[in-house]
Amino acid sequence: MIIAQLLGAALVVNVATGPLTGPAAGEASLTIQQKAAATEPLVRSATDCIVHAVTSDPRFASEPRTALGDLIVESIRACRTPVRAMIDGYDRYYGDGAGEAFFMGPYLDGLPTLVLAGTTKAAQ
Repeated sequence: MIIAQLLGAALVVNVATGPLTGPAAGEASLTIQQKAAATEPLVRSATDCIVHAVTSDPRFASEPRTALGDLIVESIRACRTPVRAMIDGYDRYYGDGAGEAFFMGPYLDGLPTLVLAGTTKAAQ
C-alpha cells in the first residue's frame, strides 16, 4: 500500500518539476567519492525537509509508527523542491534516470529509519 502511494508521490514530483537532464561532460569524469560528496548535501536537504514535515504533523505525535508511511508520502509534495534537486543532482552526476532510481529504491527504503532517527536527534 505504501509503495503505491510513494510511487504516486514520485510521479507527481516528476511531472510537476519537468524533464530530467543528462550529465555534463566534466561531471561524468568525477570519482565515486566526488559524486557522493556533491550529492550528499542534496540528499540531506531533501531528508531534512521530509523529517521536518513529518514531525510537524500532529498525527506523528499521536501515532508515529502507524501513520509514518502516510506522513512520508504526504511530505513529498511539500518537499518537492529539495526532492527534485536531489533527483536532478543524481541524474547530473550519475546519468539520466539515476536520480529516480535512487529516490524510488534506496532512498525511500531507508527514509522511515531516517525520519525516526531525525526525531531522536531533535529530542536530544
